Amino acid sequence: MQYDLERLPGDLERLGESFAQLRAEIGKAVIGQQEVIEAVLAALLAGGHCLLQGVPGLAKTLLVQSLGQALDLDFRRVQFTPDLMPGDITGSEILDEEPGSGRRELRFVPGPVFTNLLLADEINRTPPKTQAALLEAMQEKQISNHGMRLPLPRPFFVLATQNPIEQEGTYPLPEAQLDRFMFLIRLTYPEREQEIAILRETTGNGRPAPQPVLNAEQLIYLQRCVREIPVSDHVIAYCADLARMSRPENPEAPAFIRENLSYGAGPRAGQYLLLAARAAAALEGRLNVSCADVRRFAPEVLRHRIACNFHAVGENLTSDMIVEQLIGYVPESAE
Repeated sequence: MQYDLERLPGDLERLGESFAQLRAEIGKAVIGQQEVIEAVLAALLAGGHCLLQGVPGLAKTLLVQSLGQALDLDFRRVQFTPDLMPGDITGSEILDEEPGSGRRELRFVPGPVFTNLLLADEINRTPPKTQAALLEAMQEKQISNHGMRLPLPRPFFVLATQNPIEQEGTYPLPEAQLDRFMFLIRLTYPEREQEIAILRETTGNGRPAPQPVLNAEQLIYLQRCVREIPVSDHVIAYCADLARMSRPENPEAPAFIRENLSYGAGPRAGQYLLLAARAAAALEGRLNVSCADVRRFAPEVLRHRIACNFHAVGENLTSDMIVEQLIGYVPESAE
């Protein structure tokens, strides 16, 4: 059914009100981390998956659990371990015997991936074979089983966590799977006042739990509203230029890109930059998308889509530093 553009201003106003309530409900459980919460909500509106990276104790899992409580969606959690098998995520077939007749038949038992919001906790602790079981689900929103395509519920999000400092017994995510995540969000330590508030409010009894704000049907409609926000050609060109200038084989790329990267971001990065900019405008109730909206979430989109080479490592350069340089280098398009 075609969307009525005349409803867009009113829909965006309701979107802003709903997401203000959503922030408030998440804030009942998570103290601080406002930038992280904004990024997760932007990805939610854009329909993308998130990878949350941070040391233990920064409320990565709590944030995802709180989001699941604040949304009236089916929520599942999978703790990724070295012995986890693909069927433990996607589901498996079991042999059923009909009582009395003795007739046997195979029956598919859906795994935890058949949900709306999947928390993949410590995703880098499971082997590549199991990690790959999520690839089709994240990209195609379906699971293939013996020639059958089984669609996943809508909406479907994967919010994964990983610890960046503990490498023993872990399996780094391959580039193909990293690219499926719209955002790589890095969590940092809280400020002093926030940490004091965390100690005060989380060590007693009676902390309120988040209450549902949106259901699946409402969220799908709001996602559709976001994709209807008009975007000017110069903003689209700016998204394309950011992705193109990150590629070291591009002769037009700056010297710091050619010297320090082994590969850059693909076209999916430009798609996510544009969707994230639309979501950023929607969260503020705006109908216009600017290049500033693109820059707002550019680090989350680009940091895991570029690869530093040995020269960058020798110079103590990180992907975040290079993305920051890139954002400062690429001018806003005049188109």
